[in-house]
Amino acid sequence: MKKRTARKKKPLAGRRIVITRRQEQAATLRKALEQKGARVLPLPTIVIGPPKSWKPLDTAITNLETYDWVIFTSTNGVDYFFERMRKQRMTGRALKGIRVAAIGPATAKALRTRGVKVKVVPDEFIAEGLLKALDSEGWPRRRRDGKGMRVLLARAAQARQILPRQLRKRSATVNVVSAYQTILPRASRARARTIFGGKKPDAITFTSSSTVKNFFALAGRARAKKMLDGVAVATIGPVTSRTARKLGLRVAVEARTFTIPGLAKALAQHFSHS
Repeated sequence: MKKRTARKKKPLAGRRIVITRRQEQAATLRKALEQKGARVLPLPTIVIGPPKSWKPLDTAITNLETYDWVIFTSTNGVDYFFERMRKQRMTGRALKGIRVAAIGPATAKALRTRGVKVKVVPDEFIAEGLLKALDSEGWPRRRRDGKGMRVLLARAAQARQILPRQLRKRSATVNVVSAYQTILPRASRARARTIFGGKKPDAITFTSSSTVKNFFALAGRARAKKMLDGVAVATIGPVTSRTARKLGLRVAVEARTFTIPGLAKALAQHFSHS
């Protein structure tokens, strides 16, 4: 009896919450929500796969010494980047002497575990925050030879253009290479029908713009909006919220700290007051 009473006191007790993160990365969010009493319903809307061609990334890695900065915008980018480095029998030492920036703490951790020193991690874990952090570091507009800084940006094939565009405005020469691409998991179509076919869940979480877009791709725009009618839409931050709103969703919960723990905390606060 005591155990049941303690569970009821948890902020998400009895709440059914959908996770749209890819299966391999869902464990942290799942654990955070379950610890707060939620029943988690996995619905991966993303599968990560290799880019259409490895050549641009492989060429960039071969010529690493020509870059002043290398920027990583996800742990996926780090994983694939180092996988291709291993193919060329290279290690994190190849990045010694090159300044490295990471979009957030998880990406920075993935780099540090591989022995890479990370120079810049922004306070806001989005492209705009990274640009602000680079500026605060006194982003040099020119190299000693008078040319602009050379930047390698390794990221998903589908990504926002604000970061390379703004870096070029800062006189940088930016090489954007695809380290991986996001793919729609077709098996999730049937899973979505099962989850939303009866009693609707209390909330759905989106941890990137891709998860939102792929949810709509899975169900179709009209059906997706109907599925989410009455379901609290929770996002990891303003960029994801903007994508959700553009697709016609009302965002009920937005993490103040753009991390998985921040998202779980925001959901707990939302349902504690509802």
